[in-house]
Amino acid sequence: MKERATRIALGLLLIAAFAVAVDNADRPLANPDEGRYSEISREMVASGDWVTPRLNGIKYFEKPPLQYWATAAIFRVAGAGEITARTYIGLCGLLTLLLVGYTARRLFGAEHALSAMMALASSPYFLGLGGIVTLDMGLTLWTTLTLCAFLIAEGAAGDPVERRRWLLVAWAATGLAVLSKGLVGILFPAATMFLYVAARRDWPALARLEWLRGLAILLAITAPWFIAVSAANPEFAEFFFVHEHFTRFLTNEHRRVQHWSFFLWIAAAGFLPWALALPGAIASAWEKERGRAAFRPMLFALLWSAFIVFFFSLSGSKLPAYILPAFPAIALVLGHYLAEAPTRRLAWMILPLALLAVVLMWVVWHLPSYAGEDWTRVLYRQVQFWGYCTVATLFATSIVCAFLLLRGRRILAIVLVALGIVFSIDHLEDAYEELSPRQSGKLVAEKMQPWLSPATRVYSVQHYEQSVPFYIGRTMTLVDYTDEFATGIAAEPAKVVAQLRDFPADWLRPGEALAIMQPGLLERLRAQGLPMQVLHEDPRRVLVRKP
Repeated sequence: MKERATRIALGLLLIAAFAVAVDNADRPLANPDEGRYSEISREMVASGDWVTPRLNGIKYFEKPPLQYWATAAIFRVAGAGEITARTYIGLCGLLTLLLVGYTARRLFGAEHALSAMMALASSPYFLGLGGIVTLDMGLTLWTTLTLCAFLIAEGAAGDPVERRRWLLVAWAATGLAVLSKGLVGILFPAATMFLYVAARRDWPALARLEWLRGLAILLAITAPWFIAVSAANPEFAEFFFVHEHFTRFLTNEHRRVQHWSFFLWIAAAGFLPWALALPGAIASAWEKERGRAAFRPMLFALLWSAFIVFFFSLSGSKLPAYILPAFPAIALVLGHYLAEAPTRRLAWMILPLALLAVVLMWVVWHLPSYAGEDWTRVLYRQVQFWGYCTVATLFATSIVCAFLLLRGRRILAIVLVALGIVFSIDHLEDAYEELSPRQSGKLVAEKMQPWLSPATRVYSVQHYEQSVPFYIGRTMTLVDYTDEFATGIAAEPAKVVAQLRDFPADWLRPGEALAIMQPGLLERLRAQGLPMQVLHEDPRRVLVRKP
């Protein structure tokens, strides 16, 4: 009976999560990441070149191509749009959730599996990133498969055939992780394995990892693209392996500097409703695993997540999404705790969520006062309704679930916490959609459409709005703009107007022309006698045409 109720509860959660995902999948693509990665996939389909990634028509080597390929394949079948741009990300999130549940069931049982899945599903950080086009959810799926396959393999140590099969799955997943975001796909499992065997002083375990077959699978998955892209682009290897993996990590070149504790706060806030349960979950897992002589799955999960957080905390470049691959491992540990801790203790841990909701209500009330100009202030007022819905959902979730836990209704409470977070994320995404005129280039692209023809030249002057090329279905000519295009521009300098002083002559050439720029630049160009008709203007950008 309990297992049947568990399945029903899980089914209801998945249905609700699917409904929320569909409701938000057509949200305008936001700058910069959603526009960037969607546009690279669109250009793959348009150009037919699936070896060399290009952004705005310029070579772009910052990341490997697996997500580009997957999304481009979806575009080819179903067309390019917001929903299809987010399909791969959503599937990666769903599969990661199911992997965590399947692994927990194999290792600990059905109730622990449900608790682990609910722990991950109640993470606003995980759910939020499941609806945003970045490369981190794809990386998270494949690193989680590496983690889970290894845990299942070690749990099947008595069956050599099954153990070998799962170890080879782990090697294959490692290769797909490398094709998702680079060498971290190898670093995470390698470092964790080293820490794990060191903690157990079980060095012979390294010899049991199916190295020959595993490396053959890893190379078969990764080597073809790396060889092909290097052959087609001599500049690729130095940029990708040196600049992207070492310069980015060791320097502040990308201006993403944060305090060393940045990711610790992200990890705590990422499991918001159960943030107070995390220390107890970690301590409980450590205590239980310390006395075990055999395989220690929770120790491995702890080391996995700790290494990821520690590694990125050392980096000179920090973005909030970087530690997403740690969350499924944390969910395994947290879910084990939620399934076994006294329900009264869990009730007191969830109750402070109501107090946080009250604080957030005050923030939402004063939101318009934080705006820098009238345009943003109007958008913030539109956001307020969804902000109130969010805090009301959080408040109700905390009170109801604390009551259920005090009554001993553990499973129902854990599922309702996850449902409450799912609907809170839905409200937040609706709120973010109200900001789309500010955060997305879709509105500007719509203003362009009546003036676009195949012969129209489109310039992006000292400014680049990542989602505009996706929405207009074509690239733009960059003017005096480098940023992430430096390597590509160096390889193909004829594709850009390198200096602003060269722009007037290009603008005045015969033929129709459009340009996007920031507001302050328009008057400077007009003062040089350039004819420009304003089609759209807001505090972030101006769209003009040559009359």
